[in-house]
Amino acid sequence: MATKTIKVPKMLNGAPTGEVDTIQVEDYGVATWGPKTKHRLLNTHLPRVDAPNKTTGTAIYTHDVKVPGMLHGRLVTSIHAHARITSIDISAAQKIPGVKAVLPIVAAGGEVIYEGQAVAAVAATTPEIALDGARAIVVKYQVLPHVVTVDDALKPGAPTVGRGPGRGGNGQGNQQQVEAAVAACDAVVEAEYRTPILHHCCLETHAVVADFRGGPNATVYVSTQATFGIPGDAQRELGVPVTGVVTHMGGGFGSKGGGIGVVGQWACRLAKQLNTPVKMVNTRREEFLMTGNGPGSLHKFKAGANKNGTLVAISTIQYGMGGIGNGGIAAQPYSYVAQNVFRQSTSVNTHEDSSVPMRAPGHPQACFAMESLMDELAYKIGMDPVEFRKKNLPNNANGTAWHRQLDAGAKAIGWANRNATPGGGAGPLKRGMGCAIGSWGGGGRAQCVVDVKISQDGSVLVTSGSQDLGTGTRTYVRAIVAEELGLDMTAVVEKIGSTAYGNAGGSGGSTTTASLAPAVKDAAYNARIALAKLVAPLLGAASADEVWFDKGQAMGNGKSIPWKQACAAVPAAGLSARGQFVGALSGNGAHGASFAEVEVDTDTGHVRVTKMCHVQDGGLIMNRLTAESQINGGMIQSLGMALFEGRVMDPALGIMLNPAFNDYKLPGAMEMPELIPIIDDGDERNVVIGIAEPANIPGCGAVANAVFNACGVRVRETPITPDKILNGLIELRRAKA
Repeated sequence: MATKTIKVPKMLNGAPTGEVDTIQVEDYGVATWGPKTKHRLLNTHLPRVDAPNKTTGTAIYTHDVKVPGMLHGRLVTSIHAHARITSIDISAAQKIPGVKAVLPIVAAGGEVIYEGQAVAAVAATTPEIALDGARAIVVKYQVLPHVVTVDDALKPGAPTVGRGPGRGGNGQGNQQQVEAAVAACDAVVEAEYRTPILHHCCLETHAVVADFRGGPNATVYVSTQATFGIPGDAQRELGVPVTGVVTHMGGGFGSKGGGIGVVGQWACRLAKQLNTPVKMVNTRREEFLMTGNGPGSLHKFKAGANKNGTLVAISTIQYGMGGIGNGGIAAQPYSYVAQNVFRQSTSVNTHEDSSVPMRAPGHPQACFAMESLMDELAYKIGMDPVEFRKKNLPNNANGTAWHRQLDAGAKAIGWANRNATPGGGAGPLKRGMGCAIGSWGGGGRAQCVVDVKISQDGSVLVTSGSQDLGTGTRTYVRAIVAEELGLDMTAVVEKIGSTAYGNAGGSGGSTTTASLAPAVKDAAYNARIALAKLVAPLLGAASADEVWFDKGQAMGNGKSIPWKQACAAVPAAGLSARGQFVGALSGNGAHGASFAEVEVDTDTGHVRVTKMCHVQDGGLIMNRLTAESQINGGMIQSLGMALFEGRVMDPALGIMLNPAFNDYKLPGAMEMPELIPIIDDGDERNVVIGIAEPANIPGCGAVANAVFNACGVRVRETPITPDKILNGLIELRRAKA
C-alpha cells in the first residue's frame, strides 16, 4: 500500500505540546480497511452500544410498540394436519362486545394442509377480547388422510402433499460403480443418520403493528430480518405507500427472513377494513406451528476407506423433510474429497408447516451425518479421527484453513488425553472427545446505502435501513465511523431499521455484516475527505491530503484543532456523505472446527457435555467480543440439536406433541459446558466475512462423536437421549456375549 508523509503535532494527554512530528500514513485513495493489527476500535473487544437499553428493559421491540387507538388481532388456526373445512361460523364472535372485525381466511369447502394453518382473523379492543372472539368461531372439518413422517411419506400409496411425496430430486455419479468401489475397501460403513425437524425458538415471536388510519400512507412495524421487505408486502394489502420499521429484535435465525409474513398480512387486512391500527403477536404455540422450521433429514450412506486413511468411495441418498416446502440439505460428502462419489437428494413433503431457512440451512444436518460417518470409518481403520479428517480434506486454501483449525482445537480441548478405546475406563461415568468441521459461504451483496452527517456542533449521525437481529450491527456501524473520524464511539449516533433511511438487504446467509460494513466504511471515508477539504485552510494545509483526524483532533501542517472547532467549518445544514457497497472490502468462505468433551452415565444414559471448543475464521473481525459471543451461541445451539431438540409428531393424529418450551427441550443454564471460542487469526484475509451461521454447523457432530468415544455407543439419530444410549449399551453387551 502506498504511503504519504504528513506533519502532525505531538500530543500529550490529548493536548498539543507545541512540537511537530513527521509521520507516514497509508495513502488509501479509496476506502480500505488498513492493516488488521493496527485498528483502534475494529478487531478489538467492544461492548455493545445497545447493551444498556436491553439490560434495563428500555429497548423497544415490536412486541412493545403501541400506537393510539390500536386494536389487537388474533388468528384461528387449523387443529388438523389435513382437512376440508365444511363450515365456518363467525356469528358468535361478531356479537362479542369489543370485537371489531372477523375475517375468514379459508372458506367453507377449502382445505388446510398442516396443523397451525391460519383459518380466520379477529380484531378487538384488547388482546383478551380478541382471544374470546377467536374461541367463539366454530370451524367444522372433514378430516382427510395425512402423512407427517419421512418413513410414512416414502411408503407406496402414501397421501400426497402438493406435487407428491418427493420433489426436487437430483443425482451425481454412477451408483453401481461407486458401490462396487465401496465393497473393495478395507473398511466399509453402511448406515443411516437422521435428524428431526427443528424450530428457531426466537425469544420474540413474530409480531406486527400495522399503523394505518385510512390516510394516504402507513407505518408498519415488524419483527423481521428484512426491513425493505416490509413496504412491498404491506402496500399490496393496504394500497398506500408504507414506511417499514424494525426496532430491536428478539432473534430471527432465518424464521423472519421475509417481509411481513402471515401475521403481517392479516394485521394489514384488518387495519385496512377498519381504518384503525392493528397489532398482532403470535403465541408461542402459533410460533411452533405456523412460522416455519428447519428441515429434518435422512441420510443413507455406503462408504469405504483404505487402511492408509484414504476415503475411497461414498454413496449417499439424502432426504430433506421440509413439510409442505422444500427441505434442502447440503450435498455430501460435505467438506471432504472422495475418489468416487454418488449422491441423490430429494425433498420429502409432509403435512407440516413449510421449512424455512434456519441458521446455516441444511448444513448442520448434513455435517452431523458426514462427520459421524467419517468418525466410524476412522475407528474402523484404527486411525486418529483428526488425522483421518486432515488426510481427506481438499488440497487448497479451504483444506489449509481446516488443518490449522483442527490443530488449534485439538490443542485447546486436550485431544491427546481422549479415550484410546471407546468406552474405556472404570466406573459408570465415561468421558470422551469428538470433533467435526464445517463450512459456509457468507459474503456481501451490493445492496446497502449508508449516510453519514457531520453537523456544525460536532455531532455525527450515521443512518442505514439495515435491521439488527441482536447480532451487534449497531455497534460496528458506530465503531467504523468513529475510527475513520478519529473519535470515541460515544461521539457517533447510529439510526437504523427504517425504510426512511438508505437501502439495505435482508439478513440471511451471514451476509449482513459483509454487505453493510463496507458501505459504512465508504460513507465514513467520504465524510472524512469532505471534512478535510473544509478544515485544510484552518490548519494552513496545502490540501485535504495533509489533514488527519485522531483522538478528537484535526491535524495537519504541524497544527491541530479540536474536533468541534474543526466542525465549525461545516455549512449550517451540515456535511453529508453517502457510501455504498465496496466489493474489495468484503469476502466469503468461512471455515470452522468444533471439539466436544462429554460425560456419559452408563447407568442412566444421561449425557453431559463438559467442554466445547470451536475455532472459526472470518477475515477481518469487526468486534471480537461479539464474534466470540456468536461462536458461543453456535456451540450452544449445536449442543441443543445434539442432545435435546426435535419436533415430536403423532403419526396417527398428524399433530405436534411438543409445541411449547416445557416440552420442546432446549439447553439451559444447568446444561452449559465450559465454552472455548477461538477466533482463527491465522486467517490473513483482510475482508469482512459473516460468521454467525458457520459457528453453528459442526458442534452437533462433535458431540455425537464424543458420545461414541466415551461409551462406545454410536447414536445415529438426534437428539441423543438416554433411551438411545441405554439401548445401545444393551446391544453392545449382547454382541460381546
